[in-house]
Amino acid sequence: MKKHKNQKIDETPDETGARAPSPADGAEETPRPTQAAEAQHSSAATAPDEFAALKDRYARLLADFDNFRKRQAREREEWSRRANELLLEDFLPVVDHLELALSNAPNPPDPFAAGVKLVYDQFIAALEKNGVTPLDAKGQPFNPDWHEALSQVPSDTVPEGGVVEQFRRGWLIGGRLMRPAQVIVSAGQQEKGESF
Repeated sequence: MKKHKNQKIDETPDETGARAPSPADGAEETPRPTQAAEAQHSSAATAPDEFAALKDRYARLLADFDNFRKRQAREREEWSRRANELLLEDFLPVVDHLELALSNAPNPPDPFAAGVKLVYDQFIAALEKNGVTPLDAKGQPFNPDWHEALSQVPSDTVPEGGVVEQFRRGWLIGGRLMRPAQVIVSAGQQEKGESF
């Protein structure tokens, strides 16, 4: 290796056994103080922008997580409500049969009929406690959103389009239709000479 007059080459090896590079080997010079200051200044200029971008990203992530948490809570509530609704729907035929038994009781003051009435009242109270309310249609105008028409008959007492008889009671849950009422609708007064 050639050496200039004033240049000293360090040939002492480091702990790995390799010698340290010298300026003669083509190693880079340390940056001048002005270059280091410029690099630090340019990185300092991008730091607030980078910080603002990271802060914005963090805020968006927090908002996304909050939305996800709220959506999960709504879905859990909807699943629970739907499961309860299906269970309560299964009890409606039991209530129908209790009503039928009470309407056909030969002796209403009989202790057996009174016991059935107590069970019926408990069922109705339990349903109402869970937001299920009866929908009585008799005497009301026919509404296809709430009623299911089984037939239409002439009536001298009920105007046309009104409910003459309710065959099966309808039910609402939380103000929404759970089961429509099955009804017989009035066709209005029967004209003489007409027969159905």
